Amino acid sequence: MLEVKALPLAELRQRTSEKWREYPEDVLPLFVAETDFPLAPAITTALQRALDAGDTGYVASRTPLATAYAAFAERRFGWHVDPARMRSTADVSMGIVEILRRVTQPGEGVIVMPPVYPPFYDLVEEAGADVIRVPLLDTGAGWELDHSGIRTALEDGARAVLLCSPHNPTGTVHSRAALEQLAELVEEFDAVVVSDEIHAPLAQPDAGFTPFLAVSEAARRVGFAVVSASKAFNLAGLKCALMVADDDRTHAVLRELPIEVVWRTGQFGLLAAVAAFSEESDAWLDGLLRTLDENRVLVQDLLARHLPGARYRVPEAGYLAWIDLRALEWGDNPARRILREARVALHDGAAFGAEGTGYARLNFGTSPEILAEAIERIAALVRR
Repeated sequence: MLEVKALPLAELRQRTSEKWREYPEDVLPLFVAETDFPLAPAITTALQRALDAGDTGYVASRTPLATAYAAFAERRFGWHVDPARMRSTADVSMGIVEILRRVTQPGEGVIVMPPVYPPFYDLVEEAGADVIRVPLLDTGAGWELDHSGIRTALEDGARAVLLCSPHNPTGTVHSRAALEQLAELVEEFDAVVVSDEIHAPLAQPDAGFTPFLAVSEAARRVGFAVVSASKAFNLAGLKCALMVADDDRTHAVLRELPIEVVWRTGQFGLLAAVAAFSEESDAWLDGLLRTLDENRVLVQDLLARHLPGARYRVPEAGYLAWIDLRALEWGDNPARRILREARVALHDGAAFGAEGTGYARLNFGTSPEILAEAIERIAALVRR
């Protein structure tokens, strides 16, 4: 295991990505899902080798990407999946749209489970389908799939479920039993599941994450997964994702995709993803998970000490804290006041759906020092 620590703030401010260019330098940016850690060494080596060789052309028709991911899935999740049943594309969002276009007809319903990653709503519409909202159930201890609500939506004609697993923004790892029940329900109505598993490598070791296609034979028959190294290894700008099937019928959908869908994969994204999925990067990923484990607990401690009115459940996966600020009475969008008065940029909770009104999402994929300063700045608003 390697020690993975965030870069100093002065170095981070030299970056030109969205996180570090959206706001002035007096703002601490904890909104968008980018992390503040150095790249895994194997990725840096692979990209530098490509630069030195001028290896910046088109993505090849035969690459080691699918084989690299299959080996990664076997090591990390105990999931055996056939590389021949995968196709690459530019990113997870594009993969979702391309699959939905082929498994739904215009105007048919696709179930989403808010509060959820805001682009889900747009992706469904881009695919020509209609969004059907079935919110997660808040049990008081966590969030769960509403199987009864999903059944009703399927009875009313919904043809697909867009699953976020692990879930963004709550960090929930859906149980294997819950996913098995979802697969059986969807198969009963001859529908499909498209599972966005971009946060899967960031599930904590004790969280019990299971890829959707690995939970049951029914899941294999009805499911697609879309995966990427981009969130865990901070590679969003390099453009590479994989669409995965594990059944002859679903594989046929991927096999029939236009070749242009595959050619949208970025050459540097592919090279970086192969390095990320290699065994050489496992120690770095383990170190990252340990750092995120410490940070997710630190957020809990900082909120309890400085902002006791906030409600936060420690996430099981990822680096995103979903914080309920309604008790502070800062309005429907507390992130707006926090940005204006505390100079901390969080993600507006209502963007994830009406269920997020009064919430904010905080990215803790950074240093303990930045987290402490950010929460202390926010807490000062209460003292005022």
